[in-house]
Amino acid sequence: MATTTIRISKTTQELLHVLASQDNTSMQTIVEQAIEHYRRQRFLEGLSADFTNLRENNKGWHAELQERQQWDITLGDGEEA
Repeated sequence: MATTTIRISKTTQELLHVLASQDNTSMQTIVEQAIEHYRRQRFLEGLSADFTNLRENNKGWHAELQERQQWDITLGDGEEA
């Protein structure tokens, strides 16, 4: 795997070292996990904002609810998930 170097503050480096020690893992693993967590958080925040905007659009929200009703019919089709 290719790697690169990034600059972080001394305080952040010390905290990263403590976290890695506590988890008995590498600092690289902690950074990778933190970035993945941040990516997922940003995705969910964006999704939440999108649904908020959709709910504020009466026509769009009504269409969403209608589509959900159509999909709900498939729950009783006898097929197992």
